[in-house]
Amino acid sequence: MEGVGRAIENANADFGTDPRGGVFTHLAKIALLQNRYAFTNTRGDCTRLRILLTGCVGFIGARVASLLLDAGHEVAGMDALCSSFASRLQEWRLGNLTDRPGFTFYRVDIRDIEASRGAFTGHGEAGQIAAVINLGALAGVRNSVEDPRAYYEVNVLGTLNLLELCREYGVGKFTLASTSSVYGTEIDGPVSEDDDSNRPLSPYAASKKAAETLLHSYHHLYGIDAVVLRYFTVYGPAGRPDMSVFRFIRAVAEGEPITVYGDGTQQRDFTFVDDVALGTVTVLEVSGYETLNLGHGSPVVLNDVIRLIEEGIGRPAEIRHRERHPADPIITWADNSRARDLLVWTPSVGIEEGIRRTIDWYRAHRHWAKKLS
Repeated sequence: MEGVGRAIENANADFGTDPRGGVFTHLAKIALLQNRYAFTNTRGDCTRLRILLTGCVGFIGARVASLLLDAGHEVAGMDALCSSFASRLQEWRLGNLTDRPGFTFYRVDIRDIEASRGAFTGHGEAGQIAAVINLGALAGVRNSVEDPRAYYEVNVLGTLNLLELCREYGVGKFTLASTSSVYGTEIDGPVSEDDDSNRPLSPYAASKKAAETLLHSYHHLYGIDAVVLRYFTVYGPAGRPDMSVFRFIRAVAEGEPITVYGDGTQQRDFTFVDDVALGTVTVLEVSGYETLNLGHGSPVVLNDVIRLIEEGIGRPAEIRHRERHPADPIITWADNSRARDLLVWTPSVGIEEGIRRTIDWYRAHRHWAKKLS
């Protein structure tokens, strides 16, 4: 595989592995993406692309936007900015992108197909939209149980609108962010992309599975290169305030109790956001239809994550236990071998380093981050 995938392989060969958890490795990869490889066309020439990225102000989306801009591409970023609980966080993420060359922001809800059309018709120096990366979604297992209709409207109807616009404007590449939640709860080892994903436990997971099948139909009918990325428990700096790592760090730092659903022995395949963002950018070279797990491949017991946070903050956690939610799986665990082989992608930030970096970010922005909950 040439281009980005080969660039990453060469970065690993040239610079090795950083014992501090992959920071240097990531910088080396980004430099190679920017200066030597970018994305290549069929002649092997470096090509500047215009990428439509939905959810560009989201946790993962902001990282993906930054990587694409680092590699010299243009980003037409779409986001509805509708998450009121994290408005300050969204402002911070958007502020890091707004003044960067090649970035254009569209405040648009993907449920509105006519409003979304403007991002497809606007041209930059790189020309028309070459690919869509759809990270725009409502996320969260428990919230989807309370408002399943909203999840279907955004995650399924929104995806349909984007696919229709791709068909109309001749956009030939589409990447869909999905979730490990589609695998349900019957897991006794690492799950591969071919394992059963037809028994989701929540409306969120069901909506993502529906979007996956919709994408396959558009690949079949219109020849759109399509990649489904199933993310596994993404965490890191500037993360979602409703996710466990952010909630626990904030609560322990501020001397507040944390809530654990169940006894804390549940396991999650915690995957650092920079690793996920790099894998997401790399799939732009994939042709045909693929489903890929982007997960670290090594689940961690939740109680152990709490212990790392206690050690990093220097304060014990006050833990309050509640009954485990029936929509929560006992374990998530990615078999990421397909992504490793196809993308020449390797997650490089371990849980200890990832938690440390997330705590460092919280401390640096505590004056406003402590108000997020």
